[in-house]
Amino acid sequence: MQIKGVLFDFSGTLFRIESVRSWLAAALAELGLSVDEAAFDRYATELEAACALPGGPTAPRVPEALAEAWASRDESAHLHRVAYTGLARQVALPDPGLYDALYERHRTPAAWAPYPDAAEVLGALACSGIRIGVVSNIGWDLRPVFRAHGLDAFVDAYVLSFEHGIQKPDARLFRTACTLLGQHPTDVVMVGDSRHADGGAAALGCEVRFVEHAPLAERPHGLRELGLVPEVA
Repeated sequence: MQIKGVLFDFSGTLFRIESVRSWLAAALAELGLSVDEAAFDRYATELEAACALPGGPTAPRVPEALAEAWASRDESAHLHRVAYTGLARQVALPDPGLYDALYERHRTPAAWAPYPDAAEVLGALACSGIRIGVVSNIGWDLRPVFRAHGLDAFVDAYVLSFEHGIQKPDARLFRTACTLLGQHPTDVVMVGDSRHADGGAAALGCEVRFVEHAPLAERPHGLRELGLVPEVA
């Protein structure tokens, strides 16, 4: 196929969220709180076990009281916050303000880092005249993250689940993205890390290519290796 457009997932594909320890340390600092090393280690371990960090590992099970919000968490900003602060509240943190502080921290550009080859691949695609879209299951506006890391200039369209009230793998999100790029789905490749969510693009006829949701240091060339354009094949 001749690729005319590429859609990218956000978390685990183009960007990686910081570690739980970094996340917790930043929230504590934001509130001017300090805890001893043993307490910090305990909080971090329990938050990680609860899968409370958005963009981190997905919780295999959630408390029954959160089940409804969790199932639809990416369909609205409200449900996203309820779901993730609810997971964090399973951990007895030393200040009630920390739950909201943790949520707010993960929405900041400082909490995210692009994969090492993201700028190179996006730049090469843009220079080749290939249209670029971002399709993400998310409950907040990620555009400031792209701007802060200098990648926004490469993106022609953002299709964010909470802005449309539907979430991947619903084919309507991918169809909207293809329409915004002005391309037929069969000329578009979807790149993501979730075979369930991102694989939904195949229903429209998009080719789907996958990367591993891995730490930055463990995936320095994952996007380049997809062979999206000859320059970075």
